Amino acid sequence: MKREYQDAGGSGGDMGSSKDKMMPAAAGEQDEEVDELLAALGYKVRSSDMADVAQKLEQLEMAMGMGGVGAAGAAADDGFVSHLATDTVHYNPSDLSSWVESMLSELNAPPPPLPPAPPAPRLASTSSTVTAGATAGGGYFDLPPAVDSSSSTYALKPIPSPVAASADPSTDSTREPKRMRTGGGSTSSSSSSSSSLDGGRARSSVVEAAPPATQASAAANAPAVPVVVVDTQEAGIRLVHALLACAEAVQQENFTAAEALVKQIPMLASSQGGAMRKVAAYFGEALARRVYRFRPAPDSSLLDAAFADLLHAHFYESCPYLKFAHFTANQAILEAFAGCRRVHVVDFGIKQGMQWPALLQALALRPGGPPSFRLTGVGPPQPDETDALQQVGWKLAQFAHTIRVDFQYRGLVAATLADLEPFMLQPDGEDTDDEPEVIAVNSVFELHRLLAQPGALEKVLGTVRAVRPRILTVVEQEANHNSGSFLDRFTESLHYYSTMFDSLEGAGSGQSADAAPTAAGGTDQVMSEVYLGRQICNVVACEGAERTERHETLGQWRNRLGRAGFEPVHLGSNAYKQASTLLALFAGGDGYRVEEKDGCLTLGWHTRPLIATSAWRVAAP
Repeated sequence: MKREYQDAGGSGGDMGSSKDKMMPAAAGEQDEEVDELLAALGYKVRSSDMADVAQKLEQLEMAMGMGGVGAAGAAADDGFVSHLATDTVHYNPSDLSSWVESMLSELNAPPPPLPPAPPAPRLASTSSTVTAGATAGGGYFDLPPAVDSSSSTYALKPIPSPVAASADPSTDSTREPKRMRTGGGSTSSSSSSSSSLDGGRARSSVVEAAPPATQASAAANAPAVPVVVVDTQEAGIRLVHALLACAEAVQQENFTAAEALVKQIPMLASSQGGAMRKVAAYFGEALARRVYRFRPAPDSSLLDAAFADLLHAHFYESCPYLKFAHFTANQAILEAFAGCRRVHVVDFGIKQGMQWPALLQALALRPGGPPSFRLTGVGPPQPDETDALQQVGWKLAQFAHTIRVDFQYRGLVAATLADLEPFMLQPDGEDTDDEPEVIAVNSVFELHRLLAQPGALEKVLGTVRAVRPRILTVVEQEANHNSGSFLDRFTESLHYYSTMFDSLEGAGSGQSADAAPTAAGGTDQVMSEVYLGRQICNVVACEGAERTERHETLGQWRNRLGRAGFEPVHLGSNAYKQASTLLALFAGGDGYRVEEKDGCLTLGWHTRPLIATSAWRVAAP
């Protein structure tokens, strides 16, 4: 219990000088102003006496709360309180001063008067909110009760936080005092206040500490301040439960409960570290966007497009997923082009063209000399209407010239792959006397975007089938983020991206002799997390045509491509061995695993496959 008292005469008094104020200054002041409230009840009590009573009540409360030490002291305190409970004699308020003083005399060790102290500086603390308590009691703070979240169906139970035991081993830990001392007894050296949360059901402690010198002098007499220990493992479980409960509330369109839960996620996520904290922050943001209907806007400006390209480049550098995708697809294309003199590659998402220098170099080293190489790069229109695809082609042409490869390039601007027609992919004015071109179509993380548009995937596969490629290489995320149930989609994406973030942490912690500097590696990792965070936001916060990250598993793609008239091509053991060798050279590659699955290759982190590469050809009629 904390008490606030003030001289009823209008002047607040210091506790150390209250007795002086009780003494009259002259004989003519015997009839000084009486307390108006008690006078209305028929009692004549001086206001200065009430200030003295308030001081003694504070001292009595202090003695009752902290006087007992150990089991014996606890029993004595309990007996004294029991005696007070059964004593029902009512006293005239004019005699309160003597009555309280008589009770104080029965206690063995009443605390000394509280001396003043200099103003207290703020204390930085991770377990308490630090502020100045304007109406705090002298030298005490209230232990915050458990948070009552029962107002919502999806509210979580409070996380139990064990409190460190007192330094004195004889202290009875079974008793639960409402207050505990925080300092040496000075009203200005330690103050506390409670702020109401959620209708007064929950309170948070606000603690202000004394200066170092005052703390040092009072350390010998003051008991230890309890330390709140946060169980991060249990907090992590609560965090996952909060995320899933919020997703379930969103699916049921219970946005009141979802809003209450989404506000708890940042607090729970802050208790975690590493990948768990980061992935929870991205999912919490995505849920908040969904609850408050603040959908992310598509990349519509030049800055957005440049930033997306930058994130893609950092993701390429920080982890082996894109390298694995390019390497395995190039290996399948290289084997399909064996013995051909004229080859043509159609890339459905050329971006910066990082995949093709390695294939050009491999073709340049082929026995008998390199073939004539034609590349068609497909990309979206630029917001500033510049021809970014031609810039990529110019750089590739320069590289091909240095390694003496006959190279031709053509860029196709298309807002969506569904806008492509078969004649766009055919060579212009092909000479019938020459050997026909062998075509390969390449798609890395592109086909799943077509699932947002009804019939778009079927049209694109029909266009591919019309040009009769020798091979179609497809790289996609090994996850089902296209479920009709929002909760199922959310749960699957939470597991998938948690593993993905774990792999980024593992790759960032692994250092090899020729690894990049720490600052550059840290930048790559942060930007890669942003790259994945944008995917999380699209999966969770968007719906309809705006939700383009509609990843599906290898089995689902097998069914779709089979229905479109394609049959699988076995990638072979050579690609598996070379992919494993590639990962061995990657820093932190111990956690990555390459697996062969029904003629396809998957790359995952430990036991969880994350991306899959497959090869296809047009089925025989």
